[in-house]
Amino acid sequence: MAAAPDEPPGTHPADLARLAELHGVATSYRPAPDRTVQVPASAVTAALAALGVDAAGPDAVRAALTARERELRERLLPPTVVQWAGDEPPAHLTALPAGTRLRVRTEDGEDLDLDPAGDLTGDPAGDLTGRGTAGTLADLPPGVHRLTAAAPDGRTGEACLVVAPDRRPAPPGRSHGLLVQLYSLLSRRSWGMGDLADLAELAGWAGRTAGAGFVQVNPLHAAVPGSPTDPSPYRPSSRRFPDPVHLRVEDVPEFAYVADRERLDGLLRRAERLRAAVLDKGALIDRDAVWELKREALELVLAVPPGPGRQAAYDAFRAAHGQALDDHATWYALAELHGPDWHHWPAGLRDPRSAATARARTELADRVDFHARLAWLADGQLRAAQRAAREAGMSVGIVHDLAVGVHPAGADAWAQQDVFAAGMSVGAPPDAFNARGQDWGLPPWRPDRLAALGYAPYRDLLRALFRYAGALRIDHVMGLFRLWWVPQGSPPTEGTYVRYDADAMLAILALEATRAGAVVIGEDLGTVEPGVREALQRRGVLGTSVLWFERDWEGDGRPLPPDRWRADCLATATTHDLPPTAARLTGDHVDLRDRLGLLTRPAPEEHAEAAADAAEWLALLGSLGLLDSPAAGPPGSDEEEEIRAVHRFLLRTPARLIGVWLPDGIGDRRPQNLPGTWDQYPNWRLPIADAEGRPVPLEELVASRRLRGLLGVLRESGRR
Repeated sequence: MAAAPDEPPGTHPADLARLAELHGVATSYRPAPDRTVQVPASAVTAALAALGVDAAGPDAVRAALTARERELRERLLPPTVVQWAGDEPPAHLTALPAGTRLRVRTEDGEDLDLDPAGDLTGDPAGDLTGRGTAGTLADLPPGVHRLTAAAPDGRTGEACLVVAPDRRPAPPGRSHGLLVQLYSLLSRRSWGMGDLADLAELAGWAGRTAGAGFVQVNPLHAAVPGSPTDPSPYRPSSRRFPDPVHLRVEDVPEFAYVADRERLDGLLRRAERLRAAVLDKGALIDRDAVWELKREALELVLAVPPGPGRQAAYDAFRAAHGQALDDHATWYALAELHGPDWHHWPAGLRDPRSAATARARTELADRVDFHARLAWLADGQLRAAQRAAREAGMSVGIVHDLAVGVHPAGADAWAQQDVFAAGMSVGAPPDAFNARGQDWGLPPWRPDRLAALGYAPYRDLLRALFRYAGALRIDHVMGLFRLWWVPQGSPPTEGTYVRYDADAMLAILALEATRAGAVVIGEDLGTVEPGVREALQRRGVLGTSVLWFERDWEGDGRPLPPDRWRADCLATATTHDLPPTAARLTGDHVDLRDRLGLLTRPAPEEHAEAAADAAEWLALLGSLGLLDSPAAGPPGSDEEEEIRAVHRFLLRTPARLIGVWLPDGIGDRRPQNLPGTWDQYPNWRLPIADAEGRPVPLEELVASRRLRGLLGVLRESGRR
């Protein structure tokens, strides 16, 4: 390969390329089968530095390469070994030198001897099966175990051994459901934004009256506090713990026993005004104002001593989450004093394990306890929503969304500094939709540190979410395989891919999802590396298929007939980042981008292309007999019937899950998020509205003739 323009002087390009390869850092990538793009050497050296590898000059590169090659040559075991149920023993074990002794310590603390061929013998207290007979490697209990090796030549090694089920659980039959951004789902009882009680009500209604099998929501992760708070649910402070802003305060049992009723009643009146401003006066959702009210109310509620059973439940929750919950609550307590960016805190407090932080944790014990209780309350209401969904007959229940990363100033980035790659941000390389690439401002996990920790941060995250999820949607699921790292201060075009151990990531995902009995959906839209979708499908992870993107891209480019869609997916007409279906059919999405100055071509050209796209799809729907009364006019002439036909088409596909974007049910034309905008558009702050833009509360939404007609199409299909 040719040396990159910014290659460190004197560095042999082959040495840097080899060093990068051995650490999973790409020196080039292929955005298309016939195109290869070289990565700037500055991005490669920066990524290596974030992994703790000095590649700043020729001597450093040669020294690091020699050390890495020696390490790989001499080690007995890789950091992680995966044993899939039903598979042969991993090659890493069968290739060990003859006479190597292996020992497994299981998750439960049982010690077992293992020979490289895969045979096991139990410890003196009893073997694997408990019947005094030898087992095999495949008989190991599912889990994340520790494996140690001792070779005859004196070398030793240790690895994380993941024993995982062959596949994730499949959805229990075919089902349809609703997709909604929870904050947008206001009822006449919520405090200015949708909450967890609204979610439970929607699930109960949809399960019983519409035959729905699930409700999918946006990430409900804890946000970074402040005013203004970043409204995006995809840049949270913590992914492990939920955001208490979603609590229904009145549903907390201690609410009934608050002594200062006058103050509490005053907060309820303010909440009523906040709700009315959004639903009746056209105001945007103000998350900061909602949280200010709820925080004041929760201070009063949590001053009420809980009963002994409630206290025991809280104590158990705090013990179960241990250090992670203590760190989370400590960060929020410290943020109250020093602001929401830990990089600007006093030096001693920037380290969660410092003596200064330990003293602050003690001094702020009441505030730490307050924030820990908020996490417990939110966890409880999330589990109540899932129970309500299942009791309403939903086969899956609530589908939660896992964001791809966390805010660099937030609680997770502070508490897990040793796991995050300093000076790096996750993004995306240039593509057909964004020639400048993307920088999402989210620090990536270091793959080497995840492996060294036995993937504990990842496992704990999944376990926390699966406590209350019937299914988990993983945003940018391709990140289980590789992520685009952008060095701080560089444009997204000057980043590079860093690879993760996808086998280990998928094995742990399959393990934890199976334990929870939960479905997993991967958001795999956009540019996807060859082999990724196949690997996900092999392990039971569903994909995501959006109607407008499903074309015969390898053939004539026309809309893909329903029988050629994949089965293992969630099929939808749109998502939170795309125009609602009514806007797509009428061309309103082009008008919106034109008003905001976001078009890259003249408006007539954009309109013509959008109209042709919609017409092509409607022609296919008509040819399949899916339009009850094909309109004589242009696309959008009879949008209600056309939207129903779109969903009839989705039902014709073999997709296991069919998702209905809830705003489509009442003709909302506004996207919840318009990528590429910040203050030009009210991203993440819009209530669900009808075709005229009038906000529609939950009580009116479920009575909507239009919504009931759309859901009736899916319910009738489910009965056949």
